Amino acid sequence: MTRLMSGNLLPVTLIKRRLATCQRRVKTKLPTYDQRLGIATYLLRALHYPTYFGSELLLVQPSCSELELDHQLCFALYSTSLMMTKVYKPLLKELGLTYPQYLAMLVLWQNDGITVGTMSKRLLTDPGSLTPLLKRLEADQLLNRKRSHHDERVVELYLTDKGRELREQAYHIPSCVVHASEQSIEALTTLKEDLVRLRDSLQKSQ
Repeated sequence: MTRLMSGNLLPVTLIKRRLATCQRRVKTKLPTYDQRLGIATYLLRALHYPTYFGSELLLVQPSCSELELDHQLCFALYSTSLMMTKVYKPLLKELGLTYPQYLAMLVLWQNDGITVGTMSKRLLTDPGSLTPLLKRLEADQLLNRKRSHHDERVVELYLTDKGRELREQAYHIPSCVVHASEQSIEALTTLKEDLVRLRDSLQKSQ
């Protein structure tokens, strides 16, 4: 076996040596099957046990923009809720109400004489968490709590005259919030409907 190179014939032994050298160089550059399997195992372990591999995980973990704060829907909702509460605070201060108390009064202005259980369902909260709030409203003479004649375990809520009159003083609040939002009524209505659908879907998933 011979090979023609630059017009000269090379002996078979020299060709074999060069081929062997070339093969050795290739083997040193390309990992074997076992080496590739070891690398894959390392990457999988690094992803599952980040605390064990420490900073080395940074070398194999891809960037994840989904975990950036500004990309989180929950933070957008949370921060907007905080801003909304700040808008309400000075408006409700004139009425002597906190925001949770205002929500309770909204429910009673719509349906007087309901039970504590019914109010907790409307506000999506636990009945026990409403007790301090309702006691405060009763101390301010805005409502009365009465035991049901049919079941003494059930507490019913009734507005007082003062509580009904407070409704007249609260009529301007929704328009003030709309003005602060700098959004149209149509846009806010669509946003509210979207949020209600989102809330209902999240509630069903629990």
